[in-house]
Amino acid sequence: MPDYGHELLFSVSFAPSVSQADTVVALSQLAERTGLDLVTFSDHPYQPTFLDTWTLLSYVAAATETIRLAGNVHPLPLRPPAMLAQAAASLDLLSHGRFELALGSGGYWDAIASMGAPRLTPGQAVDALEEAIPIIRAAWDTDAPGSIRHHGEHYQVTAPRGPRPAHDIGIWLGAYKPRMLRMTGRLADGWLPSLPYLENLGKLGEGNTVIDEAAAEAGRSPGDIRRMLNLGEELPPAQLAEIALTYGVSVFILAANDARRLQRFAQETAPAVRELVATERARADQPPTTVSATPAAQAADPDAGATTTLSPRAATPSAGLAVTPTPDNGVRLTDVRVWDETTRPTGPTPDPTRRYTPAEQANGRHLIDVHDHLRAELAQLRDLIDQVASGAIDAGTARSHISTMTMRQNNWTLGAYCESYCRLVTMHHSAEDAMVFPHLRRTEPGLAPVLDRLQEEHHAIHKVLERVDRALVSLVGEPGGLDNLRDTVDLLTDSLLSHLSYEERELVEPLARHGI
Repeated sequence: MPDYGHELLFSVSFAPSVSQADTVVALSQLAERTGLDLVTFSDHPYQPTFLDTWTLLSYVAAATETIRLAGNVHPLPLRPPAMLAQAAASLDLLSHGRFELALGSGGYWDAIASMGAPRLTPGQAVDALEEAIPIIRAAWDTDAPGSIRHHGEHYQVTAPRGPRPAHDIGIWLGAYKPRMLRMTGRLADGWLPSLPYLENLGKLGEGNTVIDEAAAEAGRSPGDIRRMLNLGEELPPAQLAEIALTYGVSVFILAANDARRLQRFAQETAPAVRELVATERARADQPPTTVSATPAAQAADPDAGATTTLSPRAATPSAGLAVTPTPDNGVRLTDVRVWDETTRPTGPTPDPTRRYTPAEQANGRHLIDVHDHLRAELAQLRDLIDQVASGAIDAGTARSHISTMTMRQNNWTLGAYCESYCRLVTMHHSAEDAMVFPHLRRTEPGLAPVLDRLQEEHHAIHKVLERVDRALVSLVGEPGGLDNLRDTVDLLTDSLLSHLSYEERELVEPLARHGI
C-alpha cells in the first residue's frame, strides 16, 4: 500500500476552447466553489481554436481566490526555459502562491515545427527537458550568487535570476518511457501521466518503481515526487480509492466539460474516495487482533486451542465478499420456457478464504446495481401494459417508451451489464461492449462455458423483446391482442429475471476479483 505522504487532491482539466471562453472561466470558478483543489488547462499553442493557455491561466487566477492552477502540460519546445521560469514565478506571485508548473518534452512535432520551433527527435526532446529543469530552478533561486549561466546542447543562457515565486513551485512531468521516468525521479516534484495513454493500470506500478529507484540513486526520497493521474473518464469512487491505495496516486484530474459532471466529481466522488482511503489506511495502521479459535475450529483441529492471529481487515465485515447475488425466487408466470434452466453450466468454485478490497467489493456490487435498474425497467414495462389495457395510453406511446429503455437499447450481445459497466470503468473506451466477457475469458478460462451460455440467453431475450414489440403493433384491431401482449410480457419477465439471477450468481465473484 504505497503512501508517498501527500494529501489527496481532486482537480478538473479543461480544453481552452475559443468558442467557450466564458464557459471555461465560469467552470473554473465553479470548481473553486465546489471545493476542488486544482484546475488545469491543456496547452497546445499551435491549435488556433484554443485560447493561449498562459493568458487563460492569468485571467482565471484573477477571477478566483483559492484554487490552485496549472497547465496540463506545457510543451517545452514552445516555451523557452528562462522565459517559462519568469512567467511561472510572475503568475505565482500574482495568484499568491497558487501556480504549479507541469511540463512535457513535446509530441506533435509537425505542429510544433509549424510554429517556428526546431524539430527535435524524441531523444533530443528529452535531453532538452533535462537541460531546462535546472535552468528554471536556477532562475527561481534568487539566493544563489551571480546570474544563470548554462551552456548546453539545446540552451545557451546567461541571464539574471528572478523573480522568486511566492511558494516553491512544483515541477510536474508528463512521462511514460524509462528515460523520462528516471528524469522524474531525479529532477521533478511530480509525475503526471494520463490514464488513457497507459496500456493498463499496472503501468502505474512499473512507473513508480523506475521513479523510486532513480530518486534513491539521486539521494532523494520517493516521497519527494507526488503521483498524479489524468482521468479520461469518470471512475467509481471505489476504483479511484484502490488506485490511490495501490499506486500512491494523490491527485486525480478529471477532464470535465460541463457543470453537472464537475459537481458530481467534487461533491460525490471526492468525499467518497477520501473516506475510503482514510478508512483503509487506518485499518492498515492498526496492530493485528488476536482472537480465540471457535469451538467448531477446535473440534476440527485439536491444535486450534491456541489463538489465531487475524489482520484487522480479515476481522472486519469487509473480509469475504459482502455482496449477495439476487436469488431466483422460482416464480414463473407462464408455462413456456425460452431455455432449459437445468442445463446451465457453473463456473469454478471461489476460494472461501479470499479477502476482497473495497474496490473489488464495488466491482461485484456494480453488476447487481445495473441489474436492479433493469428489474426496475421491467416493472415499468409491465405498468405500461396495464396503462394500455386501461386505455390510459395507446400502443404507439407504449412502444415509444420501451424504445428508450436500457434493455431495448442494448443489443444484448454482451448483456446490459456491459453497456453500463464499460462506460463507467474502462476509462477512455467509453461503452465498448466487447470488453467484459473477453476479459473474463482471458483471466478465468474456466468461466468459458458460463459466458457462452450467457451470450446465448442474451440473444434469446432479445428475441422475446422483439415479440413484445410485435405484440404491441398487432394489439389494435386483433381479437385477443391484449391477452397475447400480456402473455409475451410475462414470458419476458420469467426469462429476464431468471437470466439476471443466473448471471449474478456466476459473475459477481469473478468480476470482484478481476474487474475489467
